[in-house]
Amino acid sequence: MSDETPPQDGTPSSPDTGAATRRRVLALGAVSAGAVVSIRPALAQTAGSVLNCEIPVPDITRSGQYIDASGNVVAPGTKGAFPPPGRPFRGEDVKRALAGAQLPGTTPDSNRAYVAYIRRLQRGQGGFTCFASLQMPRG
Repeated sequence: MSDETPPQDGTPSSPDTGAATRRRVLALGAVSAGAVVSIRPALAQTAGSVLNCEIPVPDITRSGQYIDASGNVVAPGTKGAFPPPGRPFRGEDVKRALAGAQLPGTTPDSNRAYVAYIRRLQRGQGGFTCFASLQMPRG
């Protein structure tokens, strides 16, 4: 007779226990791989939606106001200030402009003013979430 008593949880006490553990590890690995495969498309989808978000210049609460050369919101008709663009800028366009390209439909001077405005966006202002998302590194 053997002094060993079988475990009460139903697992075998034979050398096959190692094989069962390996199978469990392999199964967990398969589940983890599936999670990675399903997360990557979600991240790609998120990155795509970030590039399609919009940044109004100026934000909705100050629509109709102009943007001066420093990126400040000023009264309409202020000398040297630029009227708001006809539509919000898309995240993709802003990302390129932050890297040195020009926003669509802008002159070099109005582009600098609008980019300065966008860089100064703060929490609570329209377009801030989009701008902040553009600043996040993508993997």
